[in-house]
Amino acid sequence: MPSIIDQMTDIYCFVDDFLKAHAGLAHWRCSPNATPAFSDAEVITIGLMQSFLGVASLKQTYRLIANNFVTAFPPLCSYQQWLQRLHRLSPIIGRLFESARLLGNCRLYLIDSKPIPVCKAIRHGRVRLLRDEGAYFGKSSTGWFFGFKLHTLRDSNGCIVDARLTAGNLDDRGPGSELAEAVAGGVVLADLGYGGPQLAQMLAEENDLLLMTRRDVPDKRALHSSVRQGVETLFSQLWHRFIDRVFSRSWRGLWNTIKLKLLSYNLRHCGIVSA
Repeated sequence: MPSIIDQMTDIYCFVDDFLKAHAGLAHWRCSPNATPAFSDAEVITIGLMQSFLGVASLKQTYRLIANNFVTAFPPLCSYQQWLQRLHRLSPIIGRLFESARLLGNCRLYLIDSKPIPVCKAIRHGRVRLLRDEGAYFGKSSTGWFFGFKLHTLRDSNGCIVDARLTAGNLDDRGPGSELAEAVAGGVVLADLGYGGPQLAQMLAEENDLLLMTRRDVPDKRALHSSVRQGVETLFSQLWHRFIDRVFSRSWRGLWNTIKLKLLSYNLRHCGIVSA
């Protein structure tokens, strides 16, 4: 089993190689401190270690690194500075997520959503945090929740191709059409929330995708369900990475934290980081 240092080294090498190959991504810096001693690769590496350390928040991740692995990051800045820089690097984390996937010749995809509650539904009246940024009531197969929805598109090999975070009450078909833009052609299996002739026609015409739900294959429901079990496995694995534990104080922070979890999942799944 690889050590934490081995995993940290694998993550840092992947991030650092990507940033060196895409030097233009750092051009957003316009200050005299354009090349900080504590590099962007180090900032992102610590954020990605949350999933590998198995802790519930980014603050716990930072404290573990600062208390036990400070020699790996000699110019380590304060927690507030690190978190601010991590969220400023959100677009780059998105680009890293795009690069850490193996599409290959896959033509079968699965799409589904998962609720991201910000609190227990009964406590919604007391919640002010994130309410103005989209948190709202939604309903899933397990009941009502108050928060957001995470929509993911994955291929049949288990790799996450794309994802969207929306308000809890948003119709699934809107994010479904956006996710389809990440692929070109094939078959996508979905639950009934993504069904409907309009979305199916749009995906067929614009993305060359055949949308299939249980309603579309009544004689093959067992096969459809067995294939879609992979989606439940995916969300189960993401749950174990604390993806539905909300500690963020803004939508931007929440989405960036979720992107880090999705990226860490792909890094393991694609073999970029030792499992």
